[in-house]
Amino acid sequence: MKKDTLAKIWDMMRLRHGIGLRCIQALPADQIDSHPIRDMRSPRELAMHMYGFIRVAAESVLTGTLVWDEKAELAKVKTRDELVAYAQSCWQAADAAFAKITDAQLGAMVKAPWGEMPGFAMISAIPDEYLHHRGQLYAYLRQLGVQP
Repeated sequence: MKKDTLAKIWDMMRLRHGIGLRCIQALPADQIDSHPIRDMRSPRELAMHMYGFIRVAAESVLTGTLVWDEKAELAKVKTRDELVAYAQSCWQAADAAFAKITDAQLGAMVKAPWGEMPGFAMISAIPDEYLHHRGQLYAYLRQLGVQP
């Protein structure tokens, strides 16, 4: 798969990011560590997972290896404002990484904790991963009394 084909998918992710960011901004500041749905991540954990994956997946295509210490990152973000800043910085880093990706890197294999896949498959996984978690975020907002 060529980058010009994936660029269309990436442009759609840009739109999705804007929607997801508004959802994070709508979270009640005092509820980011709550568990609005039993046995699921907190809103902070979910949003950090969503955005952390966008960043590490895009960057992994450049480096050939996906490395992510999700727990260490989670410890650095305590407030909703920090969570919003985290999401924005992850998007900016992912967007910058995508801009640098070449067709050769899209065809090369990327090592991840769950196995290897071509770079184009890693980029293609981003929308799927993001959207199913954004759906969870919508459910959290509703449970917290916020209309998404």
